[in-house]
Amino acid sequence: MAQDNADLLKTALYDRHVAAGGRMVEFGGYALPVQYAGIVAEHNHTRQAASLFDVSHMGQMVVTGPDHETTIAALEALTPGDLASLAPGQMRYTVLLNAKGGIEDDLMVTRPAAGEAPDGVIFMVVNAARKHHDLALMQKALPEGVSVTLRDDVSLLALQGPAAAEVLGGHTDVADRLAFMETLPATIGSIPASVSRSGYTGEDGFEISVANEDAPALFDLLMANPLVKPAGLGARDSLRLEAGLCLYGHDMDDTIDPVSANLLFAIGKRRRAQGGFIGDEAVMARLAQGVAERRVGLRFEGRQPVREGAELIDENGAVIGRVTSGTFAPTVEASIALGYLPADLAAMDTPITAMVRGRPVAGAVVATPFVPHRYVRKA
Repeated sequence: MAQDNADLLKTALYDRHVAAGGRMVEFGGYALPVQYAGIVAEHNHTRQAASLFDVSHMGQMVVTGPDHETTIAALEALTPGDLASLAPGQMRYTVLLNAKGGIEDDLMVTRPAAGEAPDGVIFMVVNAARKHHDLALMQKALPEGVSVTLRDDVSLLALQGPAAAEVLGGHTDVADRLAFMETLPATIGSIPASVSRSGYTGEDGFEISVANEDAPALFDLLMANPLVKPAGLGARDSLRLEAGLCLYGHDMDDTIDPVSANLLFAIGKRRRAQGGFIGDEAVMARLAQGVAERRVGLRFEGRQPVREGAELIDENGAVIGRVTSGTFAPTVEASIALGYLPADLAAMDTPITAMVRGRPVAGAVVATPFVPHRYVRKA
């Protein structure tokens, strides 16, 4: 039964979640559904058809400068991403850093499609629990003439799964015009929206930004397709873990740098050579000299989940690492995890043992993603 959650923030889809039988929990200060039919059922449906997630708690931001070059230069001072190479309608994953190279947040940066926004405007999506932190950080760091705004007038829906393009194609041709990490404005039915081909599940899918007042109608329109079922935070977490994707505050934080977190793709090649971003000395030193520990994928014997916080030990029983995310993965039918180990023990197939409630569970370092990504890229 849905809880009242009277003291929590509510997205524009709160009533839809309650009506659909969503079990509401607190997440990032919001009342959000952790599950409807059950986490495993929703996880499997996403892998097989299409699921609809409410991710409106995420922070949608707009950065505005006098021209594109000025805005990009201001943002590149805060992040190691190669943002200058973004073409109109392209998006990129990167991180905000502090002076020690620690990750303040991870985020998506989007250059609007041609004609979608004035020159000098960049869109961003940041984590829910960090959005006010990020806003204050950027307001302090951005130069005069470049501003950042946190939007509270828009919702964000994620339609994810191998049938997502078919479902969206029933209302718009935007799916035919988008590849992975691209974005376009679109009208879905009669509802104006901004659609990106992206997501957090490892599946093909779309994230749809829409005005709050239009979000319930868009939810109803997409849910009317029998291929679509609603999914909650529980399935979103197990899906992203199978896809080998990090969760801020768990697999990375402001004490962990992107090299140790195995997020080298968030650091542009040009930026590695030139620097010019907060924390560049620390990051470039680690690139040159190596790191003490590294994030790895782990797979354990049996079905026992090895959860966040479990200690990783060597053959002598000494603690050498920690699990940062872990679950029993429905798709691979195995216990999987992300965690950190000393760099010299992070090689593939290295045996490792986790301690779960005082009992050793044998496992090994494995490659990620645990389930192959099925993104639709340009030929």
